[in-house]
Amino acid sequence: MLPILYSFLRCPYAICARLALHAAGLNIELREVALRNKPVSMLSVSPKGSVPVLVLPDGRVIDESWDIMLWALNRHDPDGWLGTNSGYIEASIPLVIENDTKFKASLDRYKYPDRYPEHAQAHYRSQGEIFLKQLESRLNATPYLLGDTFSIADAALFPFIRQFAGVNKDWFAQSPYASLQRWLKNLLESERFDAVMKKYPPWHPGDAPVLLPDNTKTM
Repeated sequence: MLPILYSFLRCPYAICARLALHAAGLNIELREVALRNKPVSMLSVSPKGSVPVLVLPDGRVIDESWDIMLWALNRHDPDGWLGTNSGYIEASIPLVIENDTKFKASLDRYKYPDRYPEHAQAHYRSQGEIFLKQLESRLNATPYLLGDTFSIADAALFPFIRQFAGVNKDWFAQSPYASLQRWLKNLLESERFDAVMKKYPPWHPGDAPVLLPDNTKTM
């Protein structure tokens, strides 16, 4: 019996989980979720109803993307995403916390300004730029967020920066974040991202298992 990952293709948290699982080269059954018709089997193990959800063969459930990433990479980390002596984990935490709190709040408002009429869309974008400037400063110094090599921090933040950039691609292309643009472009064009973004129909009970693409491609 394989671990089962409930996922949704475009969810940035689910993309983080798929990237780490793919990097770890683990055999995983992938179940694509239709958000308007979530599987009963998923809701029974994770009532909060959000993806990703990883169900292990022993019945344990991991339903936070960061925890799924750590679970996968602690089992196998061939590309060194965790760093020497797992040093990249601690270094990533402040970035992940800011991403998941302040930046995610700004991103949601920037992406859906009609839901948040208190301010204009440009206001929410400027709030998000506070984080972009921090990342740009890091990427001016090194190719990746924590140094010269790709790390768990890059994987954890990349799907959210992708989403922010996609709200207004013309604005992002002319924005003063040249290093961030380069970083994002390289990750978007990577073979690993292409592998984990393969489309599948929503899973239904009785469907033949679909396996997450194995670790034959690299960032």
